[in-house]
Amino acid sequence: MTGSSRGRANKVSIVGMGGVGTAIAYACLIRGSAGALALYDIDAKKVRAELLDLNHGSQFVPHCPITGSDDVAVTADSAIVIVTAGAKQDEGQTRLDLATTNVAMAQSLTPLLLAQSPGAIIVFVTNPVDVVTYAAVQAAGTDDGHIFGSGTVLDSSRFRYLIAERADLAIANVHGFIVGEHGDSQIPLWSSVSIGGVPAESFRIDGNVVFDEATRNQISADVVNAAYEVIAGKGATSLAIGLSTARIIEAILGDQHRVLPVSTVQRGAYEIDDVCLSLPTVVTATGTGQVLEVPLSVAELLSLQASAATLKQAQESLGL
Repeated sequence: MTGSSRGRANKVSIVGMGGVGTAIAYACLIRGSAGALALYDIDAKKVRAELLDLNHGSQFVPHCPITGSDDVAVTADSAIVIVTAGAKQDEGQTRLDLATTNVAMAQSLTPLLLAQSPGAIIVFVTNPVDVVTYAAVQAAGTDDGHIFGSGTVLDSSRFRYLIAERADLAIANVHGFIVGEHGDSQIPLWSSVSIGGVPAESFRIDGNVVFDEATRNQISADVVNAAYEVIAGKGATSLAIGLSTARIIEAILGDQHRVLPVSTVQRGAYEIDDVCLSLPTVVTATGTGQVLEVPLSVAELLSLQASAATLKQAQESLGL
């Protein structure tokens, strides 16, 4: 089955219909993110079931033709391909523990997807997303901004949520980024957090400083441990990554020039080179563009460079 020609310019394919892939499809459907959706999984029975389940709700969402198959040809002529396929993170397992299996998947799958959709933007969500994305860029043989990872977009959303909750404000009033690895060495950029325009260190309620060092450290730890807590409770993270990926898709299809902390191969920002990690990056219809160098404290810069070293070591251990 191939996608309907109507809306093909905005066709989004999702590779891997596990919990994350299904959540992304569902989020896109409800938000009206795509002109058409194509679902691909090697498990024909599973992809058929998810296709039926989504189509049965089509009366209640914006119009979006959905197709699905266990044949990669279903992804042909996509504007965007989202890759969630691979082994999933189990309780107690770090994202880097998944690397060997999922890197091999990215290396074999990327050329197949590009053969079906030569101009597509491919976004990897599969963990460990930084190392997997680096392997995919290598496999494609080009680094033109068309292949990148979902990075710390979700981590940054968790960060903003926890700050907003503590400040008793709407999350839209909080701006802040998590950068570096999508994993244990990620860095919260407290020095540039803005809460209604007020720096975090100056934010007060009833004259009392809200974000003292202990509070900042607790929030930072909670962001790192968030995925582990969700995995322990329900087996996998899915709903929030579905929403955050839909947001990335909208930034691309809408050519929004949105600054998002996605994972790209770094080329010199903060003296970091030839390693995939997340920094605030302009996302447009052509993929990723300028990386913005937010002013960092000395401690943040050193932590970011240490995160890059951790990821580079992981790449090298996998022969990348």
